Order: sequence, then structure tokens, then C-alpha cells
Amino acid sequence: MRSHPWFAPLFGIALAVILVVTACSADAPTPDTSLDSMAQEHTGDQPVATELATQPPRQPVTSRDVTYASVEGEAITGFLTQPDTPVEEPRPGIIAIHEWWGLNENIKTTAQRLAGEGYTVLAIDLYNGAVTDTPDQARQLVQAVRDNPDQAQANLQQAYDYLVNEQQAAKVGTIGWCFGGTWSLQTALLLPQAIDATVIYYGQLVTDASRLEPLQMPILGIFGAEDRSIPLEQVRAFESTLTDLDKSVDVHVYEGAGHAFANPSGQRYVPEAAAAAWQETLDFFRQTLL
Repeated sequence: MRSHPWFAPLFGIALAVILVVTACSADAPTPDTSLDSMAQEHTGDQPVATELATQPPRQPVTSRDVTYASVEGEAITGFLTQPDTPVEEPRPGIIAIHEWWGLNENIKTTAQRLAGEGYTVLAIDLYNGAVTDTPDQARQLVQAVRDNPDQAQANLQQAYDYLVNEQQAAKVGTIGWCFGGTWSLQTALLLPQAIDATVIYYGQLVTDASRLEPLQMPILGIFGAEDRSIPLEQVRAFESTLTDLDKSVDVHVYEGAGHAFANPSGQRYVPEAAAAAWQETLDFFRQTLL
């Protein structure tokens, strides 16, 4: 079959266009589907104060605001709480990382409940003072942190240093919820040899074995079976990868529970699942930190 004289040049132009489009597509950033999913899960939600959100700690605690870090010349203030009793040896420390609402009263109350179990708890602030009760603004705050991960990492590194150097904590664990659950894992990845225990409440996960391999601490994962922002397949892949790497991991998935099911100040609270998850958390920290 004879080719038309115009076919070769036209084919060359078409091929060049295809290659350019393909290259641009490969370099283009993909949409942040995890943030979209999280926003969907929180549609219509608000951190409304309830009686359950103000449960007192098991023993009296003292609490105060402290400056624990300085990031790019700006002082960072967190919430420090610990048992109101003298001790002969320094207590273990816990870095508590807030949900996407910010360092609000619910997180401070939860930190006090943890402190009542015998820990020095530093509830950190990745929003530098910003707190919200609307999903749209919460999404913007999360995005701002994601756009500046180096600042968040500097914040968390200094939180660890504060507990070790200022509070003389011999061991340090991390815990976070939602957005904070993501950063609880990220703190473990940042300090894989230093953190002694990590708890992740429905945070975004990492399943890449090469990234998880350096982790040395036991990990507790708390998830809801109905959470569309953290698919169950991802949870199982995370668990399986850590198991294959011979890491200490314990994952609990609660049926009938969705995202933020453990937040008593939210509208997605599932009391039975939240109570069971809290007990798992206390048992885990008791075994790994005390």
C-alpha cells in the first residue's frame, strides 16, 4: 500500500503531541484524595462540647500552657499536663497530636485523662494557635500543614526534645486522632529509633516497606470499619507490611464505627467502640511506657 506524502509529517506531529501530553501528565500533581475523603467524612460535623467530652482524669492532674518549640522564629505553645503528685523518678512522656479541628478543649481534656494514668502529656499545636469548628476551615488548616511539612517536623522534633530535656522523660510515646493520627505515624517515621510507642487513631497510613522498615517501636492502630477516608484495604496492607517486616503492630478495627468515632465532642461518636479503643490505648501505653 502506498503512503500519501503528507502522512509521515502529520504522524510525526501527532506523535510529538502525544509524548508532550504524556510527559505533562506524569509530572502533574495528583489530587489529594485523602484530604477530600476526610472532608467528606466530616461533612456537617462540629466539635460540640458534651458531658462525655469532659470526663475527669483518674487522679488529679496539674496543667499549664508551655512554650515547647520555636519554628521559623515563632514560638509554639502547647498544653502540658501531668499527675499532681510527687514522684521519685521522671514519668514517661506522651506527645498528643490534635485532630483537624486544632488544639481544642476536647484534646486538652483527653490529654488530662491520659496524664491521670501516670504520664507527662504534651498536647502539641501544629496550627500555631488556630482552632476551628467548621470543616471548611479545618481543611484549610490541614492543607497549610501539608504544604509545609518541614515546619511540622521541626515542631514535633522539639516536642520530643522538650519532654526528654525539660521533663526528663525516659520514654516517649505518641498518640494522635484523625489528622493527628497521621502525624503520630509521621513522628514515628521522623524519630524511628527514639519514639518508644505509637498510637494511631484513624490517621492516613504508609504502606511502603522501605519507609516502614526503620521503625523500632510497638505500634497500636485504631480504626473504624465504616471509615471511608481510611479504607480497610489500606489498614490491612499497613498491618501486613509491618508484620512481614517483623515489627510489633496491633491493629483494631471496630465494626459499626466510622471516622472520628472516638471523639465524644463530635457527631460521629460511637460510645462502645470508643470505650474499647480507649482501654486498648491505656493497656498499650502501660505495657510499652510504664
